[in-house]
Amino acid sequence: MRYRFAGFELDDTRHTLSQSGQLVPVEPLVFDLLRLLAQNAGNLVTRDHMIEEIWKGRIVSESAISACISAARRSVGDDGKHQAVIRTVPRRGLVLVAAMESVDQKSGSNTSATANEIQRIRYVRNKDGRRLAYALTGNGPPVLYMRLSGAANLEVEWGLSAGQAYFNKIGGQFTVLRCDPIGAGLSDNDVVETDFSRMAADVITVADAAGIDRFAVFSTSGGVLPAVHLAAQFPNRVTRLAIVGGYVDGRMRRQNTNQTDVIKELISQGWDEPEGAFATAVLASYFPEGPFDVVKELVRLMQSSMTPDNILKIRDAINSVSIAHLLGNIVCPTLIVHGRRDGVHPISEAQKLASEIPSSELVILDTSNHLPLPGSPVWEPFMDTLIEFLNEN
Repeated sequence: MRYRFAGFELDDTRHTLSQSGQLVPVEPLVFDLLRLLAQNAGNLVTRDHMIEEIWKGRIVSESAISACISAARRSVGDDGKHQAVIRTVPRRGLVLVAAMESVDQKSGSNTSATANEIQRIRYVRNKDGRRLAYALTGNGPPVLYMRLSGAANLEVEWGLSAGQAYFNKIGGQFTVLRCDPIGAGLSDNDVVETDFSRMAADVITVADAAGIDRFAVFSTSGGVLPAVHLAAQFPNRVTRLAIVGGYVDGRMRRQNTNQTDVIKELISQGWDEPEGAFATAVLASYFPEGPFDVVKELVRLMQSSMTPDNILKIRDAINSVSIAHLLGNIVCPTLIVHGRRDGVHPISEAQKLASEIPSSELVILDTSNHLPLPGSPVWEPFMDTLIEFLNEN
């Protein structure tokens, strides 16, 4: 296997490191460390893991470990301060953060960050002792993907063509961190969590467990609510914030009405019927332009994410919420993307976000869909805009 990153190539067969075709001298232990980091690119490699794999569990001094790490950094142009390739996670270990591709020397085929990748789901407990499920996929700088709680199931999402369309685009350049909030997917889901500030704190717990200190955030729809809390409460952790289909005030607040929520009625009437008419009607109201096959996939995802009771609790929370008081506290660059004819949250909500978040810009997509879907005319321009924003320093 050959691993290519930051202009370097690590050849697992020849045990060589080269840059632009020129060999870079490295000692065997240093090569082994670089290979271990390349094999786990984007993921935390703890000191215990290094000792087990490189020194085969033998007793080794801290000075020997530090010397090996320093030599590995020098070989790829890093040092203690400049960590473009190998990043230190204090008191935890190392992460190879440079974008990487691997080449199978037998087949000659390139393996992208997500093509044929096996998703590894991990668990951590929050401060209340409840289990949070999370997954890291792709390679490169870390991006936290925050979606609506009612559409969060790590396992089902990974198997959908619509999910893979996102992961193949973003995961080719970034390490994507996803977690199922309490009450959804593979996390503890006996009781739904409707405290968006608490959700933000849970995300920090997951990021710490994954060995990620600072990260960009890509949020969609109701996932925008905990994402805004996250950026406002933990400004030292969030580097950039992308908001897609977001809003400041929930439906009941901005309409100042007590009229019946039709979508809640549809959920109450027949949500549990697999891909049934009621659930499909809910999603069709969000995505009137389709594509319909993608909408059907999203129906399956949402039905697998939460019980009807939990979905109704979340809907009550997002209908009545306001995040206006947090917007001025967001200090990172922010991209706001919204459909021109979005019937779920009107474009005026996106304009409110853009006018109140200091370092923000608004991009309007010519669509009636609540979010851009793979296969729709706005999909490619949206993804190009998103990736360009996430790549900016």
